[in-house]
Amino acid sequence: QVQLVESGGGLVQAGGSLRLSCAASRSIFTFIAMGWYRQAPGKQRELVATITRGDSTNYADSVKGRFAISRDNAKNTAFLQMNTLKPEDTAVYYCNARLFAADYWGQGTQVTVSS
Repeated sequence: QVQLVESGGGLVQAGGSLRLSCAASRSIFTFIAMGWYRQAPGKQRELVATITRGDSTNYADSVKGRFAISRDNAKNTAFLQMNTLKPEDTAVYYCNARLFAADYWGQGTQVTVSS
């Protein structure tokens, strides 16, 4: 079993920055990949960014050049640095971890970007 706890969400003005953290209950070195997803009201959950065990990254087109995903194996934590935030980035952001064939999710953290 894996527990993931997100933090760092909040209210920010357009153009601002936030850094989300995802703390895992076990070593993240064993995870095949970790990722961030988001879900806005009335919309489906969508991929934001992923990072593999080998540190390969992948981003949604809408966040390329503005967001950066990283992981600190020593702290068992993944991060999402979000810069130049836009109102359309407003959503609940969820951390995901893949271990073997199982997916684990955090409870989510709200990000609200005001115009």
